Amino acid sequence: MTRIAKGANLPVPVEPLHIAVGWRADAGVPDVDLSALLLDATGKVRGDADLVFYNQPAHPSGAVRHLGKSDGTAGVRADRLALDPALVEPGVERIVVAASADGGTFGRVPGLDIRVATAAGAAVAHFPVGDATTETAFVFGEFYRRAGGWKFRAVGQGYASGPAGLATDFGIVVDGDEPRDAVPRPPAAPPVPQHLPSFAPPVAEAPRYPSFAPVVRHGRGNETVTFDRTLPAGTVLLQMETRDNVTVGVSDCDTYGRTDNSLLFYYGDAPLRGRTLAQVPEDRPLTLRIEAERAWTLAVLPVDAARQLTTTPVEGHGPDVLVHHGGEGVGSFAHRGESNFAVEHLPHDPDGWGDLLVNEIGRIEVGAPLPGPGLLKIEADGPWTCALRR
Repeated sequence: MTRIAKGANLPVPVEPLHIAVGWRADAGVPDVDLSALLLDATGKVRGDADLVFYNQPAHPSGAVRHLGKSDGTAGVRADRLALDPALVEPGVERIVVAASADGGTFGRVPGLDIRVATAAGAAVAHFPVGDATTETAFVFGEFYRRAGGWKFRAVGQGYASGPAGLATDFGIVVDGDEPRDAVPRPPAAPPVPQHLPSFAPPVAEAPRYPSFAPVVRHGRGNETVTFDRTLPAGTVLLQMETRDNVTVGVSDCDTYGRTDNSLLFYYGDAPLRGRTLAQVPEDRPLTLRIEAERAWTLAVLPVDAARQLTTTPVEGHGPDVLVHHGGEGVGSFAHRGESNFAVEHLPHDPDGWGDLLVNEIGRIEVGAPLPGPGLLKIEADGPWTCALRR
Protein backbone atom coordinates (compact mmCIF):
# COMPACT_ATOMS: atom_id res chain seq x y z
CA MET A 1 0.00 0.00 0.00
CA THR A 2 1.57 3.33 -1.10
CA ARG A 3 -0.87 5.74 0.56
CA ILE A 4 0.65 7.26 3.69
CA ALA A 5 -0.57 9.69 6.31
CA LYS A 6 0.92 12.97 7.44
CA GLY A 7 4.14 12.38 9.38
CA ALA A 8 4.59 8.81 8.12
CA ASN A 9 7.64 7.66 6.22
CA LEU A 10 8.74 4.76 4.06
CA PRO A 11 11.89 3.63 2.22
CA VAL A 12 12.27 4.54 -1.45
CA PRO A 13 14.30 2.65 -4.08
CA VAL A 14 17.66 4.11 -5.05
CA GLU A 15 16.68 4.52 -8.68
CA PRO A 16 15.32 7.40 -10.80
CA LEU A 17 12.06 8.71 -9.34
CA HIS A 18 9.28 10.99 -10.58
CA ILE A 19 7.54 13.34 -8.13
CA ALA A 20 4.23 15.01 -8.96
CA VAL A 21 2.19 17.49 -6.94
CA GLY A 22 -1.32 17.36 -8.36
CA TRP A 23 -4.51 19.35 -7.97
CA ARG A 24 -7.85 19.95 -9.69
CA ALA A 25 -7.49 23.05 -11.87
CA ASP A 26 -11.03 24.42 -11.59
CA ALA A 27 -11.89 28.00 -12.54
CA GLY A 28 -10.37 30.50 -10.12
CA VAL A 29 -8.06 27.94 -8.50
CA PRO A 30 -4.53 29.27 -7.81
CA ASP A 31 -1.70 27.83 -9.87
CA VAL A 32 0.90 25.73 -8.03
CA ASP A 33 4.65 26.07 -8.61
CA LEU A 34 6.79 23.18 -7.43
CA SER A 35 10.38 23.41 -6.19
CA ALA A 36 13.07 21.31 -4.50
CA LEU A 37 15.61 22.42 -1.89
CA LEU A 38 18.76 20.37 -1.34
CA LEU A 39 19.87 20.73 2.28
CA ASP A 40 23.07 19.91 4.14
CA ALA A 41 23.38 18.45 7.64
CA THR A 42 22.46 21.84 9.18
CA GLY A 43 19.16 21.90 7.31
CA LYS A 44 20.22 24.77 5.04
CA VAL A 45 20.96 25.17 1.34
CA ARG A 46 24.65 25.49 0.47
CA GLY A 47 24.24 27.97 -2.38
CA ASP A 48 22.13 29.15 -5.33
CA ALA A 49 22.29 25.81 -7.12
CA ASP A 50 20.58 23.96 -4.26
CA LEU A 51 17.22 25.48 -5.21
CA VAL A 52 15.56 23.82 -8.22
CA PHE A 53 12.36 25.32 -9.70
CA TYR A 54 10.86 26.48 -13.02
CA ASN A 55 13.36 29.33 -13.42
CA GLN A 56 16.36 27.15 -12.48
CA PRO A 57 15.28 23.73 -13.70
CA ALA A 58 18.30 21.51 -12.97
CA HIS A 59 20.81 20.92 -10.19
CA PRO A 60 24.45 20.81 -11.39
CA SER A 61 24.80 17.25 -10.08
CA GLY A 62 21.91 16.07 -12.25
CA ALA A 63 20.21 14.63 -9.15
CA VAL A 64 17.13 16.88 -9.32
CA ARG A 65 15.37 18.33 -12.37
CA HIS A 66 12.18 20.35 -12.76
CA LEU A 67 10.05 18.70 -15.46
CA GLY A 68 7.30 21.32 -15.71
CA LYS A 69 3.53 21.07 -15.61
CA SER A 70 1.24 18.52 -17.24
CA ASP A 71 -2.53 18.33 -17.68
CA GLY A 72 -4.36 15.04 -17.15
CA THR A 73 -7.97 13.90 -17.33
CA ALA A 74 -10.91 15.38 -15.39
CA GLY A 75 -9.18 18.75 -15.01
CA VAL A 76 -6.29 17.36 -12.96
CA ARG A 77 -3.02 19.27 -13.28
CA ALA A 78 0.42 18.48 -11.90
CA ASP A 79 3.83 20.08 -11.52
CA ARG A 80 6.67 17.54 -11.64
CA LEU A 81 10.24 16.85 -10.55
CA ALA A 82 12.72 14.09 -11.35
CA LEU A 83 15.04 12.79 -8.63
CA ASP A 84 17.88 10.30 -8.95
CA PRO A 85 19.04 9.45 -5.39
CA ALA A 86 22.20 7.78 -6.74
CA LEU A 87 23.43 11.16 -8.06
CA VAL A 88 22.86 13.16 -4.87
CA GLU A 89 26.14 14.61 -3.61
CA PRO A 90 27.50 13.35 -0.25
CA GLY A 91 27.04 16.79 1.34
CA VAL A 92 23.26 16.72 0.79
CA GLU A 93 21.30 15.04 3.61
CA ARG A 94 17.71 16.03 2.75
CA ILE A 95 15.72 17.08 -0.31
CA VAL A 96 12.60 19.07 0.54
CA VAL A 97 9.70 19.16 -1.94
CA ALA A 98 7.81 22.45 -1.60
CA ALA A 99 5.49 24.64 -3.62
CA SER A 100 3.95 28.11 -3.71
CA ALA A 101 0.39 29.04 -4.64
CA ASP A 102 0.18 31.80 -7.24
CA GLY A 103 -2.95 33.93 -6.91
CA GLY A 104 -4.43 32.54 -3.69
CA THR A 105 -3.97 30.12 -0.81
CA PHE A 106 -3.59 26.35 -0.74
CA GLY A 107 -6.93 26.11 1.03
CA ARG A 108 -8.50 27.08 -2.33
CA VAL A 109 -6.69 24.29 -4.21
CA PRO A 110 -8.88 21.15 -4.40
CA GLY A 111 -7.60 17.60 -4.79
CA LEU A 112 -4.11 18.48 -3.56
CA ASP A 113 -1.66 15.57 -3.24
CA ILE A 114 1.89 14.41 -3.88
CA ARG A 115 2.79 11.15 -5.61
CA VAL A 116 6.17 9.47 -5.90
CA ALA A 117 6.80 6.76 -8.49
CA THR A 118 9.74 5.10 -10.16
CA ALA A 119 10.70 6.25 -13.65
CA ALA A 120 9.15 2.98 -14.88
CA GLY A 121 5.80 3.99 -13.34
CA ALA A 122 5.69 1.80 -10.21
CA ALA A 123 3.93 3.61 -7.34
CA VAL A 124 6.14 4.38 -4.31
CA ALA A 125 4.15 6.82 -2.16
CA HIS A 126 0.91 8.81 -2.26
CA PHE A 127 0.19 11.55 0.29
CA PRO A 128 -3.19 13.36 -0.02
CA VAL A 129 -3.28 16.82 1.61
CA GLY A 130 -6.61 17.64 3.21
CA ASP A 131 -5.84 20.28 5.83
CA ALA A 132 -4.44 23.24 3.87
CA THR A 133 -6.06 26.59 4.76
CA THR A 134 -4.45 30.04 4.53
CA GLU A 135 -0.97 28.95 3.43
CA THR A 136 0.63 30.36 0.29
CA ALA A 137 3.69 28.11 0.57
CA PHE A 138 3.70 24.44 1.48
CA VAL A 139 6.19 21.64 2.20
CA PHE A 140 4.65 18.43 0.86
CA GLY A 141 7.39 15.98 1.80
CA GLU A 142 11.08 15.30 2.01
CA PHE A 143 13.59 12.66 1.03
CA TYR A 144 16.29 11.96 3.58
CA ARG A 145 19.22 9.61 4.07
CA ARG A 146 18.82 6.74 6.53
CA ALA A 147 21.05 3.68 7.10
CA GLY A 148 22.74 3.92 3.72
CA GLY A 149 19.49 4.35 1.79
CA TRP A 150 16.78 6.93 1.25
CA LYS A 151 13.35 7.42 2.78
CA PHE A 152 10.38 9.67 1.99
CA ARG A 153 8.44 11.46 4.72
CA ALA A 154 4.98 13.02 4.27
CA VAL A 155 5.34 16.48 5.87
CA GLY A 156 2.26 18.58 5.02
CA GLN A 157 3.48 21.81 6.64
CA GLY A 158 2.17 25.14 5.37
CA TYR A 159 3.46 28.68 5.63
CA ALA A 160 0.95 31.52 5.93
CA SER A 161 3.97 33.82 5.65
CA GLY A 162 4.40 32.61 2.08
CA PRO A 163 7.49 31.58 0.13
CA ALA A 164 9.62 34.09 2.05
CA GLY A 165 8.82 32.38 5.36
CA LEU A 166 9.57 28.97 3.91
CA ALA A 167 12.80 30.19 2.32
CA THR A 168 14.02 31.74 5.57
CA ASP A 169 13.64 28.42 7.40
CA PHE A 170 16.02 26.80 4.91
CA GLY A 171 18.67 29.52 4.88
CA ILE A 172 17.56 31.46 1.81
CA VAL A 173 17.56 35.27 1.89
CA VAL A 174 14.67 36.88 0.01
CA ASP A 175 14.44 40.62 -0.71
CA GLY A 176 11.01 42.11 -0.14
CA ASP A 177 10.92 43.77 -3.56
CA GLU A 178 12.33 40.80 -5.44
CA PRO A 179 10.27 39.81 -8.52
CA ARG A 180 8.48 36.45 -8.53
CA ASP A 181 10.77 34.94 -11.17
CA ALA A 182 13.98 35.79 -9.35
CA VAL A 183 16.03 33.15 -7.57
CA PRO A 184 16.09 33.75 -3.79
CA ARG A 185 19.62 34.46 -2.54
CA PRO A 186 21.19 31.97 -0.14
CA PRO A 187 23.51 33.38 2.52
CA ALA A 188 27.21 33.56 1.68
CA ALA A 189 27.95 31.04 4.42
CA PRO A 190 25.85 29.25 7.04
CA PRO A 191 25.93 30.88 10.47
CA VAL A 192 28.25 29.35 13.02
CA PRO A 193 26.23 27.97 15.96
CA GLN A 194 27.11 29.57 19.27
CA HIS A 195 26.00 26.57 21.33
CA LEU A 196 26.06 22.92 20.38
CA PRO A 197 22.76 21.08 20.99
CA SER A 198 22.58 18.90 24.06
CA PHE A 199 20.58 15.70 24.37
CA ALA A 200 18.78 15.29 27.68
CA PRO A 201 17.86 11.82 28.95
CA PRO A 202 14.27 10.76 28.33
CA VAL A 203 11.69 11.88 30.85
CA ALA A 204 10.45 8.97 32.91
CA GLU A 205 6.97 10.41 33.30
CA ALA A 206 4.50 8.88 30.83
CA PRO A 207 2.94 11.23 28.26
CA ARG A 208 -0.60 12.43 28.73
CA TYR A 209 -2.92 10.86 26.21
CA PRO A 210 -6.70 11.40 26.46
CA SER A 211 -8.33 9.45 29.27
CA PHE A 212 -11.91 8.20 28.85
CA ALA A 213 -14.13 5.18 29.32
CA PRO A 214 -13.91 2.65 26.45
CA VAL A 215 -16.58 2.93 23.76
CA VAL A 216 -17.72 -0.27 22.01
CA ARG A 217 -19.67 -0.69 18.77
CA HIS A 218 -20.96 -3.90 17.17
CA GLY A 219 -21.78 -4.32 13.49
CA ARG A 220 -21.93 -6.60 10.48
CA GLY A 221 -20.55 -6.07 7.00
CA ASN A 222 -19.66 -2.67 5.60
CA GLU A 223 -20.65 0.25 7.80
CA THR A 224 -19.74 3.87 8.57
CA VAL A 225 -19.58 4.56 12.32
CA THR A 226 -19.68 8.05 13.86
CA PHE A 227 -18.78 8.32 17.54
CA ASP A 228 -20.17 10.74 20.07
CA ARG A 229 -18.45 14.12 20.51
CA THR A 230 -17.71 13.15 24.12
CA LEU A 231 -14.59 11.35 22.86
CA PRO A 232 -11.71 13.74 23.68
CA ALA A 233 -9.53 14.99 20.81
CA GLY A 234 -6.16 13.33 20.37
CA THR A 235 -4.60 9.94 19.80
CA VAL A 236 -6.74 6.90 20.69
CA LEU A 237 -6.43 3.14 20.37
CA LEU A 238 -8.79 1.19 18.10
CA GLN A 239 -9.41 -2.50 18.76
CA MET A 240 -11.13 -4.60 16.07
CA GLU A 241 -12.33 -8.13 16.88
CA THR A 242 -13.77 -10.63 14.38
CA ARG A 243 -14.00 -14.41 14.20
CA ASP A 244 -15.10 -15.30 10.69
CA ASN A 245 -14.01 -12.44 8.41
CA VAL A 246 -11.29 -13.12 5.85
CA THR A 247 -10.61 -9.42 5.15
CA VAL A 248 -11.17 -6.51 7.52
CA GLY A 249 -10.40 -2.85 6.90
CA VAL A 250 -10.79 0.28 9.03
CA SER A 251 -10.33 3.78 7.59
CA ASP A 252 -11.00 7.21 9.04
CA CYS A 253 -13.21 9.70 7.22
CA ASP A 254 -12.82 13.37 6.37
CA THR A 255 -15.27 16.20 7.05
CA TYR A 256 -17.50 15.03 4.18
CA GLY A 257 -17.60 11.38 5.22
CA ARG A 258 -15.16 10.21 2.55
CA THR A 259 -12.55 7.62 3.50
CA ASP A 260 -9.25 9.38 4.16
CA ASN A 261 -6.53 7.19 5.72
CA SER A 262 -6.35 3.41 5.98
CA LEU A 263 -5.83 2.65 9.67
CA LEU A 264 -6.03 -1.15 9.74
CA PHE A 265 -6.14 -3.90 7.13
CA TYR A 266 -6.09 -7.63 7.83
CA TYR A 267 -6.30 -10.65 5.56
CA GLY A 268 -6.28 -14.11 7.08
CA ASP A 269 -8.28 -17.12 8.27
CA ALA A 270 -7.46 -16.77 11.98
CA PRO A 271 -9.72 -14.81 14.34
CA LEU A 272 -8.61 -11.19 14.65
CA ARG A 273 -8.09 -9.07 17.73
CA GLY A 274 -6.11 -6.26 16.15
CA ARG A 275 -5.22 -2.81 17.35
CA THR A 276 -4.22 0.41 15.61
CA LEU A 277 -4.18 4.17 16.25
CA ALA A 278 -6.59 6.92 15.26
CA GLN A 279 -6.78 10.68 15.74
CA VAL A 280 -9.99 12.14 17.15
CA PRO A 281 -10.39 15.55 15.43
CA GLU A 282 -10.79 18.67 17.56
CA ASP A 283 -13.58 20.15 15.43
CA ARG A 284 -15.77 17.15 14.61
CA PRO A 285 -16.64 13.62 15.75
CA LEU A 286 -14.48 10.62 14.90
CA THR A 287 -15.97 8.83 11.88
CA LEU A 288 -14.68 5.44 10.73
CA ARG A 289 -15.48 3.26 7.73
CA ILE A 290 -15.52 -0.50 8.40
CA GLU A 291 -15.07 -2.95 5.51
CA ALA A 292 -15.92 -6.54 6.49
CA GLU A 293 -17.96 -9.56 5.35
CA ARG A 294 -19.54 -10.63 8.64
CA ALA A 295 -19.91 -9.62 12.29
CA TRP A 296 -17.33 -7.45 14.06
CA THR A 297 -16.77 -5.56 17.32
CA LEU A 298 -14.90 -2.25 17.40
CA ALA A 299 -13.70 -0.61 20.62
CA VAL A 300 -12.16 2.85 21.10
CA LEU A 301 -9.71 2.72 24.01
CA PRO A 302 -7.30 5.15 25.65
CA VAL A 303 -3.68 4.71 24.55
CA ASP A 304 -2.81 3.66 28.11
CA ALA A 305 -4.52 0.33 27.34
CA ALA A 306 -1.65 -0.61 24.99
CA ARG A 307 0.81 -3.25 26.19
CA GLN A 308 4.31 -2.11 27.12
CA LEU A 309 7.49 -3.16 25.32
CA THR A 310 9.90 -4.72 27.85
CA THR A 311 12.73 -7.24 27.93
CA THR A 312 10.05 -9.94 28.39
CA PRO A 313 8.82 -10.85 24.88
CA VAL A 314 5.39 -9.55 23.96
CA GLU A 315 3.44 -11.89 21.67
CA GLY A 316 0.70 -11.00 19.22
CA HIS A 317 -1.10 -11.95 16.03
CA GLY A 318 -1.97 -9.39 13.39
CA PRO A 319 -1.88 -5.59 13.78
CA ASP A 320 -1.21 -4.14 17.23
CA VAL A 321 0.20 -1.16 19.14
CA LEU A 322 2.83 -1.30 21.89
CA VAL A 323 4.15 1.53 24.06
CA HIS A 324 7.83 2.11 24.82
CA HIS A 325 8.59 4.40 27.77
CA GLY A 326 12.37 3.88 27.79
CA GLY A 327 15.14 5.74 26.01
CA GLU A 328 17.21 4.77 23.01
CA GLY A 329 17.79 1.04 22.67
CA VAL A 330 17.43 -1.94 20.37
CA GLY A 331 14.24 -3.86 19.70
CA SER A 332 14.10 -7.54 18.74
CA PHE A 333 11.33 -8.47 16.29
CA ALA A 334 10.23 -11.86 14.95
CA HIS A 335 7.41 -12.60 12.51
CA ARG A 336 5.95 -15.98 11.55
CA GLY A 337 3.51 -14.86 8.89
CA GLU A 338 3.88 -15.08 5.12
CA SER A 339 3.09 -11.50 4.11
CA ASN A 340 4.26 -8.02 5.12
CA PHE A 341 5.52 -7.27 8.64
CA ALA A 342 6.11 -3.60 9.50
CA VAL A 343 6.91 -1.79 12.74
CA GLU A 344 6.67 2.02 12.87
CA HIS A 345 7.95 4.08 15.79
CA LEU A 346 5.79 7.13 16.59
CA PRO A 347 7.29 9.50 19.19
CA HIS A 348 5.12 10.68 22.07
CA ASP A 349 5.77 14.26 20.92
CA PRO A 350 2.84 15.01 18.56
CA ASP A 351 5.12 17.23 16.45
CA GLY A 352 7.78 14.53 16.06
CA TRP A 353 8.33 12.35 13.02
CA GLY A 354 7.55 8.66 12.75
CA ASP A 355 10.24 6.19 11.74
CA LEU A 356 9.76 2.85 9.98
CA LEU A 357 11.90 0.39 11.98
CA VAL A 358 11.03 -2.84 10.16
CA ASN A 359 9.44 -3.45 6.76
CA GLU A 360 9.93 -7.06 5.64
CA ILE A 361 7.99 -9.87 4.00
CA GLY A 362 7.58 -13.36 5.43
CA ARG A 363 9.32 -15.07 8.34
CA ILE A 364 12.02 -12.92 9.90
CA GLU A 365 14.03 -12.34 13.03
CA VAL A 366 15.64 -8.91 13.10
CA GLY A 367 16.90 -6.23 15.45
CA ALA A 368 16.27 -2.51 14.94
CA PRO A 369 17.32 0.64 16.83
CA LEU A 370 14.65 2.37 18.93
CA PRO A 371 14.99 6.18 18.72
CA GLY A 372 13.49 6.68 22.19
CA PRO A 373 10.10 6.64 23.92
CA GLY A 374 7.03 6.33 21.74
CA LEU A 375 4.39 4.04 20.30
CA LEU A 376 5.17 1.04 18.10
CA LYS A 377 2.53 0.50 15.43
CA ILE A 378 2.71 -3.10 14.14
CA GLU A 379 1.26 -4.36 10.87
CA ALA A 380 1.30 -8.14 10.47
CA ASP A 381 -0.69 -11.04 9.06
CA GLY A 382 0.53 -13.73 11.46
CA PRO A 383 2.09 -14.37 14.87
CA TRP A 384 4.95 -12.20 16.07
CA THR A 385 7.05 -11.38 19.13
CA CYS A 386 8.66 -8.09 20.15
CA ALA A 387 11.06 -7.37 23.01
CA LEU A 388 13.79 -5.03 24.19
CA ARG A 389 17.24 -6.51 23.85
CA ARG A 390 19.01 -6.82 27.19
